[in-house]
Amino acid sequence: MSNKISFDQVIEIGCAADVHKNNIVATIRWGSEKYETKEFGCYTSSLTKLRDWCKKHGVTHFAMESTGVYWKPVYNILAEEGGMEIILVNARHVKNVPGHKTDKKDSIWLSKLLISGLLKGSFIPPTPIRELRDLVRYKKKVIEQRSSEKNRVIRILEDTNVKLSSVLSDVHGAVGQKIINDILNGITDAKLLSRHYHGKMHKSRKEFRLALEGRITAHHKFMLQTIKRSIEQKDELIKTIEAQIDDQIKAYQEDVDNLQTIDGVGRDSAITIISEIGNDMSQFPSEKHLSSWSGMSPGNHESGGKKKTPGQ
Repeated sequence: MSNKISFDQVIEIGCAADVHKNNIVATIRWGSEKYETKEFGCYTSSLTKLRDWCKKHGVTHFAMESTGVYWKPVYNILAEEGGMEIILVNARHVKNVPGHKTDKKDSIWLSKLLISGLLKGSFIPPTPIRELRDLVRYKKKVIEQRSSEKNRVIRILEDTNVKLSSVLSDVHGAVGQKIINDILNGITDAKLLSRHYHGKMHKSRKEFRLALEGRITAHHKFMLQTIKRSIEQKDELIKTIEAQIDDQIKAYQEDVDNLQTIDGVGRDSAITIISEIGNDMSQFPSEKHLSSWSGMSPGNHESGGKKKTPGQ
């Protein structure tokens, strides 16, 4: 099976599917006029029936839109035994049939575009890369959640008028954590809390002590304790994800090392690059295709010699 992002082939028998959460409408087409449409469920047994139906009719190419995550199980089942070129189509690149929209019409229209050779397939990385991508993206999401929790801590402290963010460059650094732990342990007197002051701070000891004068209630302590526990849990989760990433990236260690020779690219960035585009650049005809696929190329919207913004 090829994962090229485009193709230019004569297709005798093709199948196109409109994939949704709970159903799939598929159309097998022979030439421009003859076609057959069926509806399938999305359970594994239903997807197996779809695959067998395609095999029975000698389908060589199968196309579907890359909407949401619903295409993934379909791809996994159809790709198990090979034999079919699976083309994942960006929905924005496919014009729907004019008139009243139905799943059946969408499927028939997509099958016509497929047979006519007018579809361009999206890049589908191999399974190990897709799994690595899931891990890297999930780690990023958890880090964002942890950052949100840390910001909540600052907002709670501001609510108490303990203005740590005004005297510390990092509220969650060593000094900030000592002060928060003292507060959670019942120490709220600004004079006692100011013992954590040290000479490397940019603020004076007096200003530091003034910033620690607040009105801390039991509710504030509860919120700080709860958020602190949430941050610790996310720290542990990130470590677990990183361990799994380290295990899976071993197969691509040489690529990680090579990418790090680029100025500004560290290990995490190198792993992210591999998780998004893989390590087989033959999938992209040129560097321009790669740049376009990754969303780094400006779009062309010109009519009558005038440049337009998207949507005009």
